[in-house]
Amino acid sequence: MVDDILRTPGAVRDAERWTAHNYHPLPVVISSAEGAWLTDVDGKRYLDCLAGYSALNFGHRHPQLIAAAHAQLDRLTLTSRAFIHDQFADFCRELAELCGKDLVLPMNTGAEAVETGIKVARKWGYQVKGVTPGQANIVVAEGNFHGRTTTIVSFSTDEDARADFGPYTPGFTVVPYGDLDALTAAIDENTVAVLLEPIQGEQGVVVPPEGYLPGVRQVCTERDVLFIADEIQSGLGRTGATFACDHEGVVPDMYLLGKALGGGIVPVSAVAANADVLGVLKPGQHGSTFGGNPLACAVAIEVVRLLATGEFQRRSAELGERLRAGLEGLVGKGLVGVRVRGLWAGLDIDPALMSGREACERLAERGVLAKDTHGSTIRLAPPLVITEEEIDLAVTTLAEVLAG
Repeated sequence: MVDDILRTPGAVRDAERWTAHNYHPLPVVISSAEGAWLTDVDGKRYLDCLAGYSALNFGHRHPQLIAAAHAQLDRLTLTSRAFIHDQFADFCRELAELCGKDLVLPMNTGAEAVETGIKVARKWGYQVKGVTPGQANIVVAEGNFHGRTTTIVSFSTDEDARADFGPYTPGFTVVPYGDLDALTAAIDENTVAVLLEPIQGEQGVVVPPEGYLPGVRQVCTERDVLFIADEIQSGLGRTGATFACDHEGVVPDMYLLGKALGGGIVPVSAVAANADVLGVLKPGQHGSTFGGNPLACAVAIEVVRLLATGEFQRRSAELGERLRAGLEGLVGKGLVGVRVRGLWAGLDIDPALMSGREACERLAERGVLAKDTHGSTIRLAPPLVITEEEIDLAVTTLAEVLAG
């Protein structure tokens, strides 16, 4: 076919013309999807190896989730938190039980969950720990990605995310990721929390050294500081466990959740913690019109029930080993580094060979969609419904790209 009878080039041009350029998407225009597969406006099919940055852990249009959404659309979609609806308590209870926590505070986006966690930690610090008013600080890690609000980018070390958005919000101390000594030294009498990703996704699926997370848990307990785990990308089955923290038997004081919680249908996020932490909030002190809405809760209830079976965590762990084996076989053949935890992988391409962007463009030409980050690194995060054959296809296609 030639461009004048293909729909993709025109759709790409229209998107460029009418959209603020805060993203640099690959030139593909998706019109439908099912499971691990996407179809563009010209009928070309692609294997999805990004899964909406883990928002689509259960694949596109999972029948159980779609059925819940359809049923709820016919009944009730929004009440605001001025009233209680019939899906709310079930969602909060079932998610709290999955997390092993007393309470859940529902929001919409991941960034909202992070902002909520920051506010709760500060209030807890003043009311429970006795921190000097207005002096609370939170320890965070270099290479973090927790969202893009003005407060969150204030403690980002990514200049693309941070530059020209000041003045910046104070109250954060940045330390090297994985360095327990530096983290411990940064905690003072006004520290209320340590906020970390158990695995840094945007940085390229960076897994901390063994023993780091248990060490963080221990020092937080000893110094009366909250351990807040941002499991927005890493949680809900992605790494072969319900939470990435589970791999080292660590239980944080607060989980920040999102992405997969909405099943790829609606934005849903949540903070889960015990009553001695979340209980510091009183009516009027925090909220969201759409947070915990009926449609979101109906879908998220089914997400929690899918996870409660353990099936998806097992799939991620087992298929992740197949993915690891395939990718490690490419080290020295175009890859210079591989990091894998469950169905989540960071691949470092030899920068002399090509950039991550170039690799993703070449993968897309061959029918596999992935996303680059930080120059020569690619992230793979396929839906947990992917099959062994589809994993092999992704690895084989990558090998072809690397071979030129």
